[in-house]
Amino acid sequence: MHDSFVDTILPQLAAGSAHTGALGFVFDGLHDGDPRIRVPWRADLVGDPDTGVLAGGLVTTLLDHIGGLAVWTAMAEFQPIATLDLRVDYMRAAHPRVDLLAQAKCFRLTPTIAFVRAWAFEEDPSDPVAAAQSAYVLNRARPGREEAAPGREANA
Repeated sequence: MHDSFVDTILPQLAAGSAHTGALGFVFDGLHDGDPRIRVPWRADLVGDPDTGVLAGGLVTTLLDHIGGLAVWTAMAEFQPIATLDLRVDYMRAAHPRVDLLAQAKCFRLTPTIAFVRAWAFEEDPSDPVAAAQSAYVLNRARPGREEAAPGREANA
């Protein structure tokens, strides 16, 4: 994989948007070739103030986003993608006042769909807070097809 993609593009994709920046996502590198994101614990990300546990919606967002990074890592380039399907299984509450990590693997990449498995955890990936299975649609030009002009069909 290109060093500039891993060193420059992936960190920007992980944390460079307004949404991921506001949530505090930080690219944590590739681990066994798979991307990882860290979310430092912050009081404003807590779902239940009595427990100090991060919100479930944050976990879902994190798993969806790390899934996208896994797709881009598998393609070794940025191409537009969109979440087609996302299933999240919550296994336990996150530990209070502890950073959350997420890692994902793109296990199948077709010309139009990418299939990903992801997990969120504190320090030990074998003790996940949640796991996800997802599919992403790839919006990339297919070989042998010309881009269609507005109002016209592309050549088959």
